[in-house]
Amino acid sequence: MALRFSLAVPNGALNELNRFTDPVDAYESMTRVVQTVEELGFAAVWIPDVLLSESNLLFESWTTTAALARDTKRIRIGQAVTYSGLRNPALLAKMASTVDIMSHGRLTVGIGSGSPMLASAFQSYGYDFPDVPTRTRQMREAIKILLAMWSEEEATFEGKYYQVHGAINQPKGVQKPHIPLLIGGNGEQATLKLVAQYADACNVFGTPSELEHKFAVLKEHCAAVGRDYESIYRTAGSYCALADTDEQALAKVPEAARTLFSRTGLIGCPTTIRQRIAEFEAVGTQELMLRFPDSTDLNALRRFAQEFIAG
Repeated sequence: MALRFSLAVPNGALNELNRFTDPVDAYESMTRVVQTVEELGFAAVWIPDVLLSESNLLFESWTTTAALARDTKRIRIGQAVTYSGLRNPALLAKMASTVDIMSHGRLTVGIGSGSPMLASAFQSYGYDFPDVPTRTRQMREAIKILLAMWSEEEATFEGKYYQVHGAINQPKGVQKPHIPLLIGGNGEQATLKLVAQYADACNVFGTPSELEHKFAVLKEHCAAVGRDYESIYRTAGSYCALADTDEQALAKVPEAARTLFSRTGLIGCPTTIRQRIAEFEAVGTQELMLRFPDSTDLNALRRFAQEFIAG
């Protein structure tokens, strides 16, 4: 299967909408971006689940997911990623089932334990933000509840952090046996083990060589639990700046993004990017979730699609 491309939706998480003064204009611009990438043949769109940004304009992930489910027809929709500590998992399962039906079966639920960068946002909204081991244990319980709510007539779970007692979730969604679950994160001993045990897909971040190592670790976890490694859809985050020359492409990238994405991004002329894509594909990546310097620039999205998706 050829490498697929998807887009991190510019919902304001990285201040993509700070040029707008009217929130309605900002929202409609975001929607046009998603509808455009659907027309261009992108495989999916992924909505960041963030509460605070430096910009005053930031749209909440799950309400945006629901709206885009009705504003699109073909493209898959998910979160990159929902943070398990933000929503009661039984309620999240019900929300997801509703959105899967709204989209006619195009939803993937992306879940993660939360980056340390989110601590201030959690706390400002009144949520606890415990240490990494605790967040990972919470996510494990949340995942078990999601899967139970999507598959059992009445879900019962008694955990340390979450409990459900005969919870009924009808309708459960369109997709069978259940809505696909993507787990995001690079943790080798905890997160990737959870992927092997429970997930339909994973999302990791790094250079092609780093991803090769992560996928090798994932393969070991799959072998340990008797899971077919190839049954897990493997996605990775990246950043794309395309121009006629490598120098022109690099000039498009903000300084902060250069620091973060210089080793992992698709930055350069078409020839350079094509080589980079081949490196990601060679190590087993099946989908790249892309961000662009200006994700509301429809022409940049069209040029990328013309070079790497069309035909």
